Amino acid sequence: MPKPKNHQKKKPGAIPVSIGAHFSIAGGLHKAIYTAREYGCNALQIFTKNASTWKERVLADADIEAFDEARKETGIAAIAAHTAYLINLGSPEEGKFDRACTALAREMTRAAQLSIPWVVHHPGAHMGAGEAAGINRIAQGINRVLAENGGNGPLLLLETCAGQGTTLGHTFEQLAAIASKVEQSDRLGFCLDTCHIFAAGYDIRTKAAYQETMASFDATLGLDRLKLIHVNDALRELGSKVDRHTHIGRGEIGIEGFSLIMNDARLAHAPKILETQKTEGDIDWDRRNLDCLFRMIA
Repeated sequence: MPKPKNHQKKKPGAIPVSIGAHFSIAGGLHKAIYTAREYGCNALQIFTKNASTWKERVLADADIEAFDEARKETGIAAIAAHTAYLINLGSPEEGKFDRACTALAREMTRAAQLSIPWVVHHPGAHMGAGEAAGINRIAQGINRVLAENGGNGPLLLLETCAGQGTTLGHTFEQLAAIASKVEQSDRLGFCLDTCHIFAAGYDIRTKAAYQETMASFDATLGLDRLKLIHVNDALRELGSKVDRHTHIGRGEIGIEGFSLIMNDARLAHAPKILETQKTEGDIDWDRRNLDCLFRMIA
């Protein structure tokens, strides 16, 4: 690993910003926090379990203690957990819906045990039942999970989606419709993924397009409820509905769109998290992408 860069030294007059990436928990959940420090980050995102299986992870006291110690030692508190990909609160099948609710509840429990402030979740897919039925089902699931998890846990952040298949959350209006049915609205926020909104048809490539998209987000969902931003370039064209991330400035969004995000004072409160491919050959792309983002800060 190259010597860490002290990215947290800001230029005079620069907007304070939290930047990180999704880091591996191989060897222990706490290892991701130390990896973030090695990259000069002051934020990160993790999975709290294997994201591709239904098998749950029960945290031992040692896991929690090591995580707390790493957070204290590094000073990194802006940490998000991302839910497993298999969870679909929009499923019209009762058994699958119940399983999804149980899995999300356990994700929320682990995050609470680790004092992680945000849990990022893809809303779900209606699987042919239709948009209205899917929105109602997702809200039903969220209400059930939040009711089971008490009132002091992490915020659940619904992530903007690309619109593949029957997935919901690819328009700001769909997310607003879900949120309007959530009973504990103070426990719900949003995560904006740049690749996803671009694939869904929201342009951010120029200043004018960016301002229009962010004005739409603010009017529909509220920038005050935007708690996290996934900064990923898009491999496919605007409105493709295809979720394919690529490196910053090497996709269809381009450098200007990310520069606008990094220098938008309205978004300074929301950590920016990379979810791009880690390595290709001997290239450390996390290093390149993070350096690129930090250099953008005016």
